[in-house]
Amino acid sequence: MAFSEQLADRVRRELAGRRGLVEKKMFGGVAFMLHGNMCCGVLREDLVVRVGPEAHSAELRRPHARVMDFTHKPMKGYLYVGPKGVATAASLRSRLKPALAFVASLPRK
Repeated sequence: MAFSEQLADRVRRELAGRRGLVEKKMFGGVAFMLHGNMCCGVLREDLVVRVGPEAHSAELRRPHARVMDFTHKPMKGYLYVGPKGVATAASLRSRLKPALAFVASLPRK
């Protein structure tokens, strides 16, 4: 399963310079881990963001977001964001911000 290298490059640029950042190929896409916790990724043409259970409903209401159901079962706290939802640098940053905040609240692994 291919993933958008262009979107992955944009995410890499946004996350560049962060301590504890590791990139891993997984699930046919790429995941970006911060201090051992998955923060975001790219699967096919979608951005995957881990926003946590508290921000899940609010982030889901934003345009172009949908529940992550990779295993055909909704994953609370994880969302897909379609290409139109991350079309600009500002929109990509705004989607990554809640993911970065949530992962910063988790214990490091």
